[in-house]
Amino acid sequence: MQTQTIGKAPWMEWPETKAVIAALEAKGRPGCARFVGGCVRNTLMGKPVDDIDIATTLTPDQVIEALGEAGLKAIPTGVDHGTVTAVAKKIPFEITTLRRDVSTDGRRAVVAFTHAWEEDAQRRDFRFNALYVDGEGRLYDPTGHGVQDAKDGKVVFVGEPMTRIREDYLRILRFFRFQAWYGKGEPDQKALAACKALKGLVSGRAAERTQKEILKLLAADDPRPALRLMAATGVLAAILPFVKSLARLDGLVAIETEQLFENDVELRLAALIPDDVALARELAERLRLSNALKERLAEAVGTSPRIVSWMTARGPPGRLRPWPAHLHRPGEAGLGRLDPPGHHPAVARPAGAGRDLGSAVLPADRRGSDARRRRQGAAGRRGDARGGDLVDRPGLHRRQAVGDRAPEGGGPGHGGLTKPPPVGEVIA
Repeated sequence: MQTQTIGKAPWMEWPETKAVIAALEAKGRPGCARFVGGCVRNTLMGKPVDDIDIATTLTPDQVIEALGEAGLKAIPTGVDHGTVTAVAKKIPFEITTLRRDVSTDGRRAVVAFTHAWEEDAQRRDFRFNALYVDGEGRLYDPTGHGVQDAKDGKVVFVGEPMTRIREDYLRILRFFRFQAWYGKGEPDQKALAACKALKGLVSGRAAERTQKEILKLLAADDPRPALRLMAATGVLAAILPFVKSLARLDGLVAIETEQLFENDVELRLAALIPDDVALARELAERLRLSNALKERLAEAVGTSPRIVSWMTARGPPGRLRPWPAHLHRPGEAGLGRLDPPGHHPAVARPAGAGRDLGSAVLPADRRGSDARRRRQGAAGRRGDARGGDLVDRPGLHRRQAVGDRAPEGGGPGHGGLTKPPPVGEVIA
């Protein structure tokens, strides 16, 4: 096992984090609890940390006792599988006892608790998710490849991909989701081959888990390369058989990238559906989407009424002029179809507007920007726009205005992590 150090990331220094680790170590011993998974991976990759997961040698009952003795709230979220959620000042920490699989059927697993970190690592999905960090910042890489995979942006299964997928069929979707979010360069060929060979197993799986994976994949800055891989391997047809083209999604992501729109996951899902309301409703039923989302999908692919989606147009030199409010349907969330502005002769036509999503495709050299390029390149594309020039419009999220200073502690990497939203609180 390789041992390195990542130092003390900011999220490790939060009083709430220290309180949880101290509670567990008081019950067990120093080193009985380690951070695991996404918080470690994202810290190595310089990306924001959203959730803090902890692995421990303590049993769930011991975890609950330890938290209670420390005055922390314990929620038995999945005790049968070893998981307890600790809540410290409304911040959740998911704590799971080290496990090994006793039996699996592709949908659920029977597990046994263990004290061996290597056994716990071997049942995880990808090598960069099988990384552990103790309270002192020491890094443990049981597979010997997780650290390098995180640095290189390689999504590689732990052990044999066919074995990992047969343990949980939805790991096929997780592979493409992680490829969309973290993959760089060529994907792992053994993983692709396994996903292609076993694609039939993912059809008809638990709708809620399938929905979760698809929506998370579509939330990536640029999900198009991963979706193309899904189409090439036949996985996309296995779960969404009515998707015949990715052209409209190509156009939508290009527009979001170039126009600084927030990624609209629901509209991206609608862009995958042909212009058929019945198919939109069928998709909603297949994925068990909410009634509100079902109606939004139906409206997005329907023929009437049309929804105009422009956020701003050029005003005086160096300024961005908001489109008139009457061009936006009041209360409509997000973007809809792109209509030509000829219906509103008083409004100047912005470059690139007036195209249906199916034809709104920018040149290849202008595509594929990530969030960092969007923000860094905004001033160059928009002239000398300044803070306050990007204004709120009905149905559109507000991005941080160009020139605004990032809030203290904001941004990716060790110096840019902010605390996750407290349990039970909604952030506007």
